[in-house]
Amino acid sequence: MQDRLSKTFSALSDPTRRAILARLSAGETSVSELAKPFQMTAPAVTRHLKVLERAGLISRTRHAQWRPARLEALPLKEALDWIEQYRQQWEERFDRLDQYLQMLQAKGEQE
Repeated sequence: MQDRLSKTFSALSDPTRRAILARLSAGETSVSELAKPFQMTAPAVTRHLKVLERAGLISRTRHAQWRPARLEALPLKEALDWIEQYRQQWEERFDRLDQYLQMLQAKGEQE
């Protein structure tokens, strides 16, 4: 059993699924609309949607014969928060390296 963050990153590892999420960021739509830009069948797109749905990245509702998919942002926010903590650590390390290099350069100019 995977935790939610692992499911999110696993789902995002596929470029087709990322493209589907990008399309859904413009608004909810049907499987047939989502399948149009891809060279794949509607069942193949549906398999991608199931992965995204299990990861909590999309939800699907039913309106008569239409079953639109909608982007769910919370798992993306959690992934962003996880990445952000490492980005901040690396920026702090680069800032310290930059300060050290500036100190070495200033020393070199004084000598």
